Amino acid sequence: MDGLRLQFWFHGELNDFLPPPQRNVAFEHPVGPTDTLKHIIESLGVPHTEVGAVAANGKLHDLSEPAADFAEIEVFPHQTPVCLSDPRFVADGHLGRLAAYLRMLGLDTWYERLADDPRLASVSSGERRVLLTRDVGLLKRREVLYGYCVRSAKPHDQLREVSSRFALSPHFAPFTRCMDCNGLLCPVPKEEIAEFLPPHTRETKNEFSRCRNCGKIFWRGSHHARMLEWIRNLENETILSPGRA
Repeated sequence: MDGLRLQFWFHGELNDFLPPPQRNVAFEHPVGPTDTLKHIIESLGVPHTEVGAVAANGKLHDLSEPAADFAEIEVFPHQTPVCLSDPRFVADGHLGRLAAYLRMLGLDTWYERLADDPRLASVSSGERRVLLTRDVGLLKRREVLYGYCVRSAKPHDQLREVSSRFALSPHFAPFTRCMDCNGLLCPVPKEEIAEFLPPHTRETKNEFSRCRNCGKIFWRGSHHARMLEWIRNLENETILSPGRA
């Protein structure tokens, strides 16, 4: 059994995680007698959170099953878009700008810049949040049930990518959540917060919101119309390009 070699074939976007010689082709790989499908697939570079289905000897099987029981294994990505009834995310420390953009769109996004991997995995698992990261190793942690490896490096592109993958545009509620702390915003009378406003804002603005969590005050600045136009364009882009097949 020590010399057992199985045939693997990874489909679609899962090839992003493989070295070039193993992409889009069938290849053989050694398997130990106690290795599970999950262990082997992740040892080849593909985190379990990216796997939509596994067919072994032509039938669907669970990742926890022993790999040595099979001869041919095909691994498929999730069908996209992955539609979420209640999209909630946790972003790792390198995705701070993406987290802020998701919050700007009203999407519940947990983020702490200095959170370590165990903390991120715990929040994702305990609060059933999709873990967003570019760290493949983090997605391989056993306790992480829902996650996605963000391919893009630039924040705007990351937002388009995540929005498209999870069909987020129907869930957009712009400017209803604090970009700093993720708290919900609520309208607040001007007279209650006038003393905290800059003089020009106090003279020229009349509508304000305040974060229920951190107390930060928001109003529509000169950039508001530009941001709304950017959000409308994002909605149109994700409708026209609903995700990777």
